[in-house]
Amino acid sequence: MSVRVRVWCLRHGESQNVTDNVAGAVPSAPLTERGHEQAALAARTLAGERIGAVYSSSALRARQTAQPLATAARVDVQALPDLVEVGIGRHEGSSDPAVRRQTADVLRSWVVNNDLTQQVGDGETGFAVTARMGKAFQTIAEQHRGETVAVIGHVASLTVALGQLCTLGAAVWGTPLPHAQPFLIEWDGSTWHCPSWPGAN
Repeated sequence: MSVRVRVWCLRHGESQNVTDNVAGAVPSAPLTERGHEQAALAARTLAGERIGAVYSSSALRARQTAQPLATAARVDVQALPDLVEVGIGRHEGSSDPAVRRQTADVLRSWVVNNDLTQQVGDGETGFAVTARMGKAFQTIAEQHRGETVAVIGHVASLTVALGQLCTLGAAVWGTPLPHAQPFLIEWDGSTWHCPSWPGAN
C-alpha cells in the first residue's frame, strides 16, 4: 500500500471577523454570505477528487467551509483543535489597528526571518503554532496512507506551519492565502511537499 498522502488545503471562506477587522483566533465568527458561496465553489472545484476524509479547525468558519466538501464526499467533518488560528492571548478579539499591525509583524518574523520566538502579547510563539499544526498534519498522514483528504484552516497558522513543513521559507510571504481556494500538499512517507502554494514565485 502506498504511503503517499495527498492533502487539499484551504483557508476558510470569507468570515465576519475578517470583514470586521477583528484580530485573533475568534472561534465563533461565522462565514459571511460570500464565504458560504466560496465554500460551495471549493466543493465543486474538488468534485473530481476521491476525498476520503475532511478535517477542519474547530472554529465555526472553518467547519462551515468544510461542510459542503464533506457532504459531497459523503463523510463527516472532523474538527481538530490543533488546526485553529494563531492565538494572541489578551489581545484576542481586538479591533485595534496597532494589534493587527503587531500580529502582521510577528507573522513576518516567523515566515521571513524564521524567528519563531516572537509572539503577540502573551499569545502563541511560532514554535507553539508549528508544533501543534505539525502534529495535526502528521496524525492525518498516518491515518490516511494512500488516500486524498481535505484540510480547512486559517491564513496565519497554515502559512507558518506549511512554510516550515515544506521548507518554503519566505516564498510563502507577500501573497496571503485567498479564501477557500484549494491547494495541494503531499506527504511521501518522510517529507512534506507543497508543489502548488498560491502566490509562490
